[in-house]
Amino acid sequence: MGFLKNLGRRLSQFEELFIASLLLVMIFLAVLQIFLRIFFDSGLVWADSMLRYLVLWVGMSGAALATKQNKHITIDIFSHFLSARGALWLHLLLNLFAAVVCGFLVWAAFLFIKNEIYFDSGRVLLTIPVWGLNLIFPFAFSLMAARFVVKVYALILALRPSQVSFSGLR
Repeated sequence: MGFLKNLGRRLSQFEELFIASLLLVMIFLAVLQIFLRIFFDSGLVWADSMLRYLVLWVGMSGAALATKQNKHITIDIFSHFLSARGALWLHLLLNLFAAVVCGFLVWAAFLFIKNEIYFDSGRVLLTIPVWGLNLIFPFAFSLMAARFVVKVYALILALRPSQVSFSGLR
């Protein structure tokens, strides 16, 4: 269990570093673009498209990280009126529903990528194909689905009846 916890922590650190790096690249590129437009009446032709895709990558990566940290958007009205066990059941059902929805979104994202490849949407940035820049969608939704499944598993374990020891009874 310690290995898995350590691996999870390392993956979270990598995700945070990845998102921070993307943000730094976005800021640098935007400032450079502004500087070039103001002082040289020009700019990088590909920078605006790159910034749009970087926003997608930061947003989707941030959503996956928020799912892990349980800081995603939720509407939690009913659990306040339920017992502790009832709230666990509610969270189990909600996380299961979220995992299924993310699973459908993974499937839709793969269809989207498949169509991008099939119809050869061209190159948006330098030599990078459009479908390559959209790979964040199936990746992020897969990560979110996996995290919701892990939460469902943890909630199932929490709902198990406690193990009663009969060793003292004879």
